[in-house]
Amino acid sequence: MRTRPDVVSELTVGDRVVHLDEHGFLMDPDEWDVSVALELARRQDVELTSDHWDVIGFMRDYLAEHGVAADARFVMRFLEDRARKQGKNGRELLFELFPYGYVGQACRISGMRQPRAWSTG
Repeated sequence: MRTRPDVVSELTVGDRVVHLDEHGFLMDPDEWDVSVALELARRQDVELTSDHWDVIGFMRDYLAEHGVAADARFVMRFLEDRARKQGKNGRELLFELFPYGYVGQACRISGMRQPRAWSTG
């Protein structure tokens, strides 16, 4: 996790305000909810499917249990069985779901703070 961001912006979602760093990551993962995910996904032109929500759920559960965002390799492992059924591997499915990358899309939409560079998988 990074230190303090240079710029903090506010995003209004419904009747709430959430705080984003200069790269569009939530400052506080506790401000995340489904409405925030939908708005962040909309801003990134990602239409969330059940596979997306499964990844988001895995990432949120991992954050709750470990206190940090999951490395991409853990998400790829999580996706491996369903990917195999589609003739792919976990990495291919992850990048099909989030084509601009694990950190660039999955972490943002899931409400993670900006991860360290090494956690990109």
